[in-house]
Order: sequence, then structure tokens, then C-alpha cells
Amino acid sequence: MEFRLQAELFVAKRFRLKAELHAGYKTRMDKGLTNREAAQRLLKFGPNDPIAPQRSTGLVQILLMFANPLVIILLIASAVSAFVGEIVNAVIISIMVIVSIVINFVQTWHSQRAAESLRVQVAPTATVLRDGKWVNIPRRKVVPDDLIRLSAGDIVPADARLLQAKDLHVNQAALTGESLPVAKDAAVTVETTHENPANASNAVFLGTSIVSGTATAVVTATGQNTSFGDIVARLAARPPETEFERGTRQFGYLIMKTVFFLVFFVLIVSIAMRHDPLESMLFALALAVGLTPEFLPMITSVTLGRGAIHMSRQKVIVKHLEAIQNFGSMDIFCSDKTGTLTSGEMELNRHIDPVGNASNRVHLLGFVNASFESGVKNPIDEAIVKHEHEDIDQFRKIDEIPFDFERRRLSIVAEHNGELILIMKGAPESVISCCSWLEIDGNQQTLDAEALSKSTATFEGLSATGNRTLAVAYKTVTKQDAYRIDDEKDLVLAGFLAFSDPPLPDAAEVIESLRRDGVMVKILTGDSELVARHVCSEVGLDGADIVLGDQIDKMSDSALAQVAEKTRVFARVSPMQKHRIIIALKSRGHVVGFMGDGINDAPSLQAADVGISVSTAVDVAKDAAEIILLERSLRVLHQGIIEGRKAFGNVMKYLLMGTSSNFGNMFSMAAAALFLPFLPMLPTQILLNNFLYDLAQITIPTDNVDSTYIHKPRRWDIKMIRNFMLYIGPISSIYDFLTFYALLKIFHASESLFHTGWFVESLASQTLVLFVIRTAGNPFRSRPSAPLAITTLLVVLTGCVLPFTPLAGVLGFTPLPPMFFLFLFGVVSTYLMLVELVKRRLMRWSNPVLHTRF
Repeated sequence: MEFRLQAELFVAKRFRLKAELHAGYKTRMDKGLTNREAAQRLLKFGPNDPIAPQRSTGLVQILLMFANPLVIILLIASAVSAFVGEIVNAVIISIMVIVSIVINFVQTWHSQRAAESLRVQVAPTATVLRDGKWVNIPRRKVVPDDLIRLSAGDIVPADARLLQAKDLHVNQAALTGESLPVAKDAAVTVETTHENPANASNAVFLGTSIVSGTATAVVTATGQNTSFGDIVARLAARPPETEFERGTRQFGYLIMKTVFFLVFFVLIVSIAMRHDPLESMLFALALAVGLTPEFLPMITSVTLGRGAIHMSRQKVIVKHLEAIQNFGSMDIFCSDKTGTLTSGEMELNRHIDPVGNASNRVHLLGFVNASFESGVKNPIDEAIVKHEHEDIDQFRKIDEIPFDFERRRLSIVAEHNGELILIMKGAPESVISCCSWLEIDGNQQTLDAEALSKSTATFEGLSATGNRTLAVAYKTVTKQDAYRIDDEKDLVLAGFLAFSDPPLPDAAEVIESLRRDGVMVKILTGDSELVARHVCSEVGLDGADIVLGDQIDKMSDSALAQVAEKTRVFARVSPMQKHRIIIALKSRGHVVGFMGDGINDAPSLQAADVGISVSTAVDVAKDAAEIILLERSLRVLHQGIIEGRKAFGNVMKYLLMGTSSNFGNMFSMAAAALFLPFLPMLPTQILLNNFLYDLAQITIPTDNVDSTYIHKPRRWDIKMIRNFMLYIGPISSIYDFLTFYALLKIFHASESLFHTGWFVESLASQTLVLFVIRTAGNPFRSRPSAPLAITTLLVVLTGCVLPFTPLAGVLGFTPLPPMFFLFLFGVVSTYLMLVELVKRRLMRWSNPVLHTRF
């Protein structure tokens, strides 16, 4: 309620300003603005975005990366080192910070630009009059004084005043919170200065949507100057946290607690053992950096960006990168059968009277109704219009009673040879309920119980063979100012129109593929249960137990949750009943995807974990969806799900490998500080080790993903990440301690030789373990991508060669004896084998798969 009151206040204030602003403009009604005038206005008023786009220059992004707390600490450490004379350390730290930031920036920048280019493909558009022609342009290029054309399914692109309107109903829920559509017209009224201008009948506002009818309007305000922009600026709330964001946050807490414990422990030990204070501080800081996966934002951005590009090649456009993980996690997919199980290309194959005799009159009446309808043209209307028909030039539209999902019918009032006729078409049950008569061979009869039974048997027979059936009725009416729902009574049932929409040839195969990959398909259709059962049986869906919309209304939310989980097909459901089904499934722990393309699908698209629409959908549906399919196909959807799982799989590789290996090395360093008379590794060496290790992982986004991983829905599993860290990390430490012993007792290492030997062993073990952790199966059977293999091996080779280069003295290294590399080979080989054994056990313990309950 508070939101609504504030919204109305802002609407009132802004609309008065817009009215004054509009008074200064003169719109050409015949040609609209010229492209030059539009360009000038765009420059003056800015893009038509209610929220200023959060874009920044490359320089700003680089500066923001420098604002990272870890980077700031490292730079401070570099400055302190320089101040006390440790110039070499200061330079090394600075170089590594700069190189890391440059790599991070370049990779992230490219992935962001690629994702942005994909979003442009599905950006909202508006129909405007420019230079005398109606053209579609991106919504953000609409400017004040533009003439815009609106029709059912459109999102209003800006605040505007109506110039012409016909049967216009607008959903203003986004502005006022009221869910019921509001009637609008072009009449000049005093309501434009009303305390709540949202109630003005001659104004429409950005963000609202057209439910029915058509209109032409002149834009009065755009972007942040609109009523919606005002509300967004003051009442904007952070959108609900996605599962991906929640998982990232939980992972951050895990790392933060571990880092705090280790750093605090090392500082206490170093002080107790009276090590150099500055060196101890730098050592503790290096530990923190070494344990923190600082490349996680870059790896995530690049991986999801590459996933979005791969998905676009499969005709799947992702509007928000975070939606990729939800897409891959989806285990239930809900959709209408039309266009999903069937082609969606309706064909009118029969037009019959109430008892099944062929009737051209039924098609003529249906054709008049479909031709004059002002709502969203659907495949059924297109099929009627395409069918061979008689000339209707003698018919003239007088009025329309728009379609809605409660009545499930639409009526047109037309004049024919001086006679006014109300022609209705819609769902058979809905139309027949308005009829008192029926027509057979040109003769009208009373619709008594016997006639009703015959008529019902006729359309049920059509439905049972998979035909989509509409009833057509009519009556003569007297002239009046407007016609309303109350006039839809005492009609004459003319007959039925039957449409065929055969199942797609590959529907059964793709549904079975989705099932094998852990995605259960559920059909939510407004059609009758007879049609739904026939179509579903042809594609292998169990339609034996169909739940109807009327039954849903009688269920509590908890009862519906149990029924929805077990039921595969729902028939005669309204948009709000679809919404309840989705909420019920989510309450049972499922990740639910919903595909819709209609005006009333928006609530369900927003309620689902993954809202999916198609490029041909109405603007309202595309705006509410997170995933846009360029082709309405279950196969395309399936391919997109697989790409989503691959992208998330590569992110998880980085997390599992980074946390387990980093934790082991940092734990070893912390423990070594207890008994060594010197630091186990110099701070700059730790940072270099971590830097080279991270370099090996920047190609993870290119890696192949196990087929076993992509065959089940995947979700964040912090428990599994923690287990990898706590079990595999100590294994790494055991081999580190073995290396310590060998260096001290076998190779009698000096301080510099100890540092060098452990640096090489640490880098080799934690880098090469990627080949083991990157796959849940046998590492020898699952091949890494060429870029990942090359970068990993190059990093290990670099670590082994560094002690023999001129940089060795600067970095505190010394050449290693040949026997050490034989020892290194044995240590790394046995370490990788042991990790492989533990990994398989952990994979069985920590099951990251969302168990289905079907």
C-alpha cells in the first residue's frame, strides 16, 4: 500500500510537468518527427531508459579493480617494502598486481561486450512514425513528441497522451499495483490534472502493457523523466537474490572465515618466534592472497560469457549471465503444448454446424470475427483468415468486446446490409453457455437438453482426435453506444471450427532426451483435457491423470504442491492457475522453468526460476523472460540447457581446484612457521607462486565438460567445496611436509634452496592437480581442452626453469640439484593418484545433483 501511495504521488507530480512540457511541442500528425528532429531530441533528453545504464569506461573499470581490498593491501605492502629499502620486493609485488589486473580487465571486458551484443538482439522495440513511415526502433531511441502505435501485447515505451484509441485496456500494475486492466480512450478530460493521473483515461505510461485494443499516442516524456522513472529512482529495490548470487555469497563467507583464521594464526606464531615483523606481516598477507581465489570474478564472467555466446549459436539468447546457472539447474520445464509439442501452425480443416454437418456459414461468421479482432493475432485467427473464404466487404465493424482469459471468448459487432450482428467465437463451453438457440441447415431451434447433448458430443468428438475446437455463435442486436459483456446472452449457436496442429516429428524424442538429462516436462494448457490427452499420448507424455483448472481452484497451496509434483498434464488452466502451479513446484525445492509468449504469461515468467520466451512473443512476455529462444523448439531449449550446465561446470572446476590446492599450500606454510627457523617461502615467492597458478587457470572457460556432468541438473553445493578443501587440502600438506623433510634431511638445503625446492614442488602439485579435479571420472579418458593443457604445462615448466635464469637471484631462488627433479616426479605422481582416489570418494559423498522426486 505504501508503494502504491508513493507511486500515485510521483505519477501526479510528473504528469503535470509532462503536460506543460508537451504543450511546447508541435507534432506533425501525418509524418511524425523527422530522423533529424529525433536525433536532436535524443541528444537533448538522452536515451529512453527509466534507469540510467550502469556502464563505465575502461579506465573506470580498471580503477575499480584497483579498489579491491586485496589489491589495496598489496599496494600498501609494496609501498612499505620500498620505504624500508626492499626495492626488489616492492617492484615484484607491483608488477604482479598490475599484470593480474590487466589480465582480469581484458578477459572480463571482452566477455561483457559479447554478452551486451547478445542482449541487443532481444532489446525491446517501439513502433513510431518517422518521416511519414511507421518503423520499429529500439525503445531507448524513442524521444518526446514521437508518435507511437500500440496494440495488444505491447509494453508502452514511454509516457504518452492518447490521440486515437479503440477498445484499449491497459495493465498498470507496474505503476499503481492494481492488477485489473484499466480502460483507456482518447477523449480530452480533466483527469489529466487529477491527483492521481494514472487514472486519466487519455494517458498511458512507460512500463505498463496493452491488454487489448489499439491506439496511437504522442510521447510526452521519456526515460527518467517518466512517471515510472521517478518511481524507480526513489523506490528501486534490489531484485531477489538469484541462486548463483546466493552460492557466490556463501562461498565468499567460507573463504573469508578460513583466511581470517590462518592469517591470525600465522601472525601470532611469527610474533612468538620473534621473526622479522615486516617480513612476518608480508608473509601473513601473502597467505591471505594465496588462499583467496581473486580471479573468481574474471573466471565467472568469462565462463558465463563464453556460455552465452555458445548458447546464442544454439539460438538461445541470455539476457542476464546469472540466468545461465539457473537454466542448467532447471529440473522441471512447464509450457503450453502449442508450439512446444506441436508445430503451432494451425490449419482450419473443418467448419461444421452443431450436429456435425459441413457449414460455410460457420466459417463466414468466424472469418468476420477474426478479421475485425483488434487483439493479438494468434495462430488460430491466422488459420481462419488464410482459409478460403467469401468476400466480407459488406461487413463493417461497429464495436468489439475484447477477449479475456476468464470468459475465454471474443465478440465483434458488425453491420451487414443495415443489420447489426454480434458474432462470438471462443472456447465451446464458454460460447454454448451464452446460447439459447442453435442453427441447423438455416433453421433455428431451441437449445434444449437433447440439442445441448448433441452439440457437446460434436465438439468433444473433434477434441478427442486432437483438434483444437472453437464454437461460433451470433445474434442480431439493436444500435447502442457501446456493447458490453452483459450483451453476450441469448445467442444462436452456429457451429464449430476445428483446427489441426499435429505433433512435431521430434517431440517424443526430445522429451525423452530431456527426461534422461533430468528435466521433467509438464504441460500447462488452456485446451480441453480431450485435446491435451490425445496430443500428449502421441509424444509419449503420460496424460492418464490430467488435472483441470476447476480442480486447482479447490486445492490449498500445500495440496497443489503435492499434486503438481506428480502430475504431468494440466488442462483448462488460466494464467493465474499456471502461476499457482509454478509457485507450488518451487515450494517443493524444484528449479522451475516456464516458457510463455502471451500477454498473460508475464506473471508466470517472473515467478519461475527461469522465464523463457521466444523472439516472436509479445513485448510483455519477452521483457519478463530471462532466456529468449530465437526458434520455438524443445530441441533448441535442450541444447541451451546443456550449454548452461557446461558453463557452470567450468566455474565449479575453478572453485574446487582453487580452494583445495590453495588451502593445502597455505596450511603447510602456516604449520611450517611453527618449527622452521626461517619463513618457509618468501612473501614475493608466495605471490609469484599464486600468480603463476592463477595464470594456469585463465583457460578453464575453454575446457571440455564431462558428459556425465551435463546429464543432470546442477546447483551450488558449498558442502562439496568445503569437503574438497578439508580433505584434499591436507593431502597436499602431507606431501609438502614430505618435501620439507627431503629438503632438510636428504638435500641438506640452505634457506634459499629450501625456498626454491618448495616453490617448484608446490607450484607443480597444485597446478597439475587440475587434470584430476577437472573431471569426476578417469582423468585419462576425459581430455582437457588444448588451451588449458598448454597453459597448465607452461606454468609448471616456467616454475622449474626460473631457478636457472638470471631472475633467480632477484626472486631469492637458487639452482636445484638434478636428483630433486627425480624426487619431484615421484612426489607429484603419487600425490595425483591419491587425490584421484579421494576425489572419487568425495564425489559419492557430496552429491551435488538435485534429486528428482518422480
